[in-house]
Amino acid sequence: MSLKNVKVLTISQSISPFMDIPEEMAKVSRSLPQGTLDRGNEIRVFMPKWGCINERRHQLHEVIRLSGMNLIINDTDHALLIKVASVPSARMQVYFIDNEEFFKRKSDTHDLDGIFYPDNDERALFFGRGVLETVRKLGWVPDIIHCHGWMAGLVPLYIKHFYTDDPHFENAKLVMSVYDQKAEPMDKDLAKKLSLEGFDKELLKGLAKPTTDDLYKFSMGFCDAVVKGSPKLSKGLESAIKAEGKPTLSYSQGPELLDGHLEFYSTVLEAALV
Repeated sequence: MSLKNVKVLTISQSISPFMDIPEEMAKVSRSLPQGTLDRGNEIRVFMPKWGCINERRHQLHEVIRLSGMNLIINDTDHALLIKVASVPSARMQVYFIDNEEFFKRKSDTHDLDGIFYPDNDERALFFGRGVLETVRKLGWVPDIIHCHGWMAGLVPLYIKHFYTDDPHFENAKLVMSVYDQKAEPMDKDLAKKLSLEGFDKELLKGLAKPTTDDLYKFSMGFCDAVVKGSPKLSKGLESAIKAEGKPTLSYSQGPELLDGHLEFYSTVLEAALV
């Protein structure tokens, strides 16, 4: 099947030109949705509204009709703000998930001294939930949900076990792009915070003393397919991808990147029809 009239939701930790770190992810998350759109498909694209993004330069503005929800993370209410901006010289819009407490600090996942933020687990929870609630509010039904980076790593769990009967997501195929990012320790209570949301503790066994690499591995367990987003991955991630045995797209770049991904999307959708 040639990929046409398919709806692809991109959820990424970093998208150029708004963020350029990690570089590989930022470039792919920018070019792949644009190419998918240009080939006759529909897209929606989401990323966190990191505090280091210059709202004035990139002309971000709040989408009032989508903002105003509150999400409960670790038993605490957090206000969800949705902002949007257009990519210059493209027909592509990017939605930003924002919140005063999680995303105002002037950096992304690490502070200005390079220290990994201890609440990155809650930021990932808020980001993933925020994207899915916003897609529901848009009334948009994706065929493929493509997650880029560990910050989007909890989305597959939510879709398979929280929104399992939701008509917006019940037929969506989940793809995870895994990148070569330094494995950082996450809050040891991440599984406990997820169990507060009603997830079975048995489901969360892979998140005891988790690192960001563990979040990648955990996420792959709920996905339908995996993409190697970097030319080299750690031995642990390579082994996990192999052990999952799911359809896997090898690393690609340049002109091959778009065609390879669109063909891969087609294969994943066709497999669902068999």
